[in-house]
Amino acid sequence: MADVTVGVVVFPGSNCDHDTEYAVASFSGVRPVMLWHNEPDLKGCDAVILPGGFSFGDYLRCGSIARFSPIMNEVIDFALKGYPVLGICNGFQVLVECGLLEGALIRNAGRKFVCRQTTISVVNNTTIFTGEYKAGDVLRIPVAHGEGNYYASAETIDALESNDQVVFRYSDADGQATAEANFNGSLNNIAGIVNKEGNVLGLMPHPERASEKLLGSGDGRKLFESLFTHLVGN
Repeated sequence: MADVTVGVVVFPGSNCDHDTEYAVASFSGVRPVMLWHNEPDLKGCDAVILPGGFSFGDYLRCGSIARFSPIMNEVIDFALKGYPVLGICNGFQVLVECGLLEGALIRNAGRKFVCRQTTISVVNNTTIFTGEYKAGDVLRIPVAHGEGNYYASAETIDALESNDQVVFRYSDADGQATAEANFNGSLNNIAGIVNKEGNVLGLMPHPERASEKLLGSGDGRKLFESLFTHLVGN
């Protein structure tokens, strides 16, 4: 694989930044670069990842303070130019707060923090983040969040569905988007969405924690592989 540089943004309170760095570095020819939130410099990265954690202690709302970090102006401009941006868990929350993705992440339906393995199905495998999957694939990937309940207006939900912007859904082991599988109450069992242009993805489950079988599942690895294959091809 040709040389690819991937930036991992580090906010005060990020705690999945090194997990993400480890997953990225496990691919030959891919070099992770840690990007401190207070320095508005993406250092020539080919893609940017906003990792999970509790940026700024989740004060006010999850992601609402991180959205104003100096580096985010660079991330927004980077995304608007069509470059890939991936937000995982808290990173997804930051992406909706800064307007790169639609909707909001609100308190889980049970009002409790949930940390466990879950299953999600691949709804759209035509994005730059999911090309190595097959539509309908069921992935075993962990979650760890208290505010992962995806919410949006009825009009926004209809648009996301009709534009194939829903990428992942919470499902049972057979790939069915059941009420029982929807542990946090997300509308339409939505676990991850992409923007209309297809270069910005946000998801609540943690693919970096499912990047090798030793971790309990390797099902998240193809997400990174899809992105890096796209970058090499372009």
